[in-house]
Amino acid sequence: MKLWGGRFESGPSEVFERFSGSLHFDRRLLDADIRGSQAWARALERVGILTPGEREQIVAAFDRIRQDAGLFEGAADEDVHTLVIRKLKEHVGELADKIHTGRSRNEQVSLDTRLWVREECGRARGLLVALLEALLDAAARWPEAVIPGYTHLRRAQPVLWAHYLLAYFEMFARDWERFGEARRRANVLPLGSGALAGSGFPFDREEMARDLGFDGITANSMDVSADRDFVLDFLYAASCAMLHLSRLAEDWILYSSEEFGWLELADEVTSGSSLMPQKKNPDSLELIRGKTGRVIGALTSLFITVKGLPLTYNRDMQEDKEPLFEAADQLAGSLEMACVVAASIRLNPARPLAAVEESWAVATDLAEALARSGVPFHQAHQRVGRLVLENLRQGKRPRDLTADDLRDFPPECLALLDPRKGIESRELPGGTGPRAVADALETARKRLAGMRG
Repeated sequence: MKLWGGRFESGPSEVFERFSGSLHFDRRLLDADIRGSQAWARALERVGILTPGEREQIVAAFDRIRQDAGLFEGAADEDVHTLVIRKLKEHVGELADKIHTGRSRNEQVSLDTRLWVREECGRARGLLVALLEALLDAAARWPEAVIPGYTHLRRAQPVLWAHYLLAYFEMFARDWERFGEARRRANVLPLGSGALAGSGFPFDREEMARDLGFDGITANSMDVSADRDFVLDFLYAASCAMLHLSRLAEDWILYSSEEFGWLELADEVTSGSSLMPQKKNPDSLELIRGKTGRVIGALTSLFITVKGLPLTYNRDMQEDKEPLFEAADQLAGSLEMACVVAASIRLNPARPLAAVEESWAVATDLAEALARSGVPFHQAHQRVGRLVLENLRQGKRPRDLTADDLRDFPPECLALLDPRKGIESRELPGGTGPRAVADALETARKRLAGMRG
């Protein structure tokens, strides 16, 4: 069954039909297509195209189509939209020919995709909330643990483990917000736009928007026909979330290695080697890191598809679905996996603390103590740098120093050789001081409760 014809003397070739068909992937829009078509039937009743009885017949038939377990068996339709209309005709006969009155497939596809994206934004946000909770729980298990903070993958300054996890909390919280924004941009009704010029029937677009739970209506019918920005918004949010997942994965792959030895990954999220019996590989994290490229590739793919298209609709835009579905699947799977990993990790606090203590990560604390005593910071920086160099040459660590070694430094510097003391000075909001981190954790819990609401 075709939704077009009459102007053609012959049908499309088998090669063209096979090349252009999209049912194998847009079948995922089935529920959205049915919901949109049922709303359209109610709109047709309001403008007198359908009687109440006809509308009731059509809406009920759509419900039966949705429940048909064998709906796709042997289907050779061009896309999910033609499949649904063909099935509708099987249920209600020629009455089905009225359902497309005043509606273009361009706006129908836009509607279906917006409904689907809206649901996926909700799913992504729910999974992000679960991950955020797992990160906060991991912070609570070792609230006093000290680890090295890194710049350039070199030990920089000591921080609390909880402060480190709160950094990822902020990243994923921004991702939660991005999906909210992506949902808001998708959640406007395109119906009534026609193919590009608007509908010739007096539909109440605001009523249709309320019927389908949209926040409002689109403003320009040509823009509707050409627009895939809302898909790009979703793909960008998904790419950012995967970027953050990949960075977390990279950290934990390193920190769980023998060279670091801070973290132990649970058996449930690791695998072994077919040859080397001792191996415990971080496959779950490596797969998250690897799948990130597929999601970013989906964003890039649609960007390139859309960049040169003239207004308004072009068939190229059919190529938005597979990147969208691919990205949504990879994102959801990666978030689920990350939740399991975060819930099961075990920190060995002694190892990262030892890494701090054997390095000179306390150097900044010493320089700041000098600055508080009145030494200009640049000079303080030079003095501590010379102290570090001298003791590195002698193979001394901070804990090896005595009061005599620090006789030219303020008395407080001896205590600051313990990295936990320097941490206590960083109590500004957003810092790694114990009180600041405790407050940040409490605030994060409140924010998380609001995200669930």
